[in-house]
Amino acid sequence: MKDFFYAIQDLFVNVLFMPFDALKELELENWFAASAISWIFVIIAFVAMVYWMLQLKKFDDNNEEDKSISSHSFL
Repeated sequence: MKDFFYAIQDLFVNVLFMPFDALKELELENWFAASAISWIFVIIAFVAMVYWMLQLKKFDDNNEEDKSISSHSFL
């Protein structure tokens, strides 16, 4: 049973967190490159949020949502 938990530890420490370790090492070598990677992720998240808001506005403009007060049986 102890080997099972060591396998989980090995999976997380040596496999799943490897990109974070690489980013940590990159920051020590070149701060601007590490910050550029972070800003790329921020831009991707911002574009996804804008896309989601535009989709919500499109559905809201089509009046496809049931906005009546008793739209759910538990209300």
